Amino acid sequence: MGQLGLLKITIQKLVQAERQKVFDVVANYDNFQNVIPQFYPSIRVRSIRDNIAIVEEHLRLGQKELVMTTKHVTKYPESHDTFVLGGDIKGTHISEVYEKLDNGTKLTVTADIKLRGMMKLDDIFGKSDIPSEFSKIIDELCNLAES
Repeated sequence: MGQLGLLKITIQKLVQAERQKVFDVVANYDNFQNVIPQFYPSIRVRSIRDNIAIVEEHLRLGQKELVMTTKHVTKYPESHDTFVLGGDIKGTHISEVYEKLDNGTKLTVTADIKLRGMMKLDDIFGKSDIPSEFSKIIDELCNLAES
């Protein structure tokens, strides 16, 4: 961890599905409230222009629900970046890279999570649990891509 309130997480998954299918599931943020409502109780797309979308999201991590405005930038089917423009974790950047393999897809997710103001990492849950909570979301989406 670098500065106070910054946590860097890297998760790699080998997914037994074609890259396009993995991308279609994992980067399909506007469907998260339908397929993983336990983590995303609310998603509201505000605008879309070409490969960029502005979205209002409610993300449930541990016992805390985070409210944020995000910018999603997609490059089909290679990458998906999420930039948190406002809200509880403003300044956070999440990057997904989809690498085609002979037997599936290698998904690498890198998250630089920033918590600001009165919110501290321990307010959500113990620091050691953040990577596992984040990983649960990726696991759920990868399982959907494989089904």
